[in-house]
Amino acid sequence: MIHIRGSARGTDLTGTLFERGEDPPEFRGAPDDDAPYVWVCDAFYQVDSGGTTQELGGEEVQIAFESPMPRGFETREDAIEAGKEHVRTQFARLGVPEEEVTVEVIEVADEVAGT
Repeated sequence: MIHIRGSARGTDLTGTLFERGEDPPEFRGAPDDDAPYVWVCDAFYQVDSGGTTQELGGEEVQIAFESPMPRGFETREDAIEAGKEHVRTQFARLGVPEEEVTVEVIEVADEVAGT
C-alpha cells in the first residue's frame, strides 16, 4: 500500500494506492476489472456556501466533497503519477497554484516500520 500526500498552506490530502495482492475497498463505482493497482482518494471543490469549512493558509474556505472515484491502473508508475496529479488537481480546485503543493509518496510498510 502506498499513500500519496499533497500538502499546501497547512492542509494535507492523502490518497491510497492499493497494490497487487491487496484488497481495495469495495463500493459502488470501484473498478471491477481486477486492475493490479487501484487509486482511491477524495475529490472536492470550493463552493460559495454550504459544504464543509476547511482552513487553508489561514483562510476559511467552503468545500463540497464528491464521491470517491477509484481508478485502476496496469503499472505502478502510471498509478503513482495519476495519484500525484489527483492531489495537485484538488488543491488547484481551491485556488492553490501547483508550485505550492508538495507531494510525497509514502510506502506504508516503511512508515509502519518507522523508517
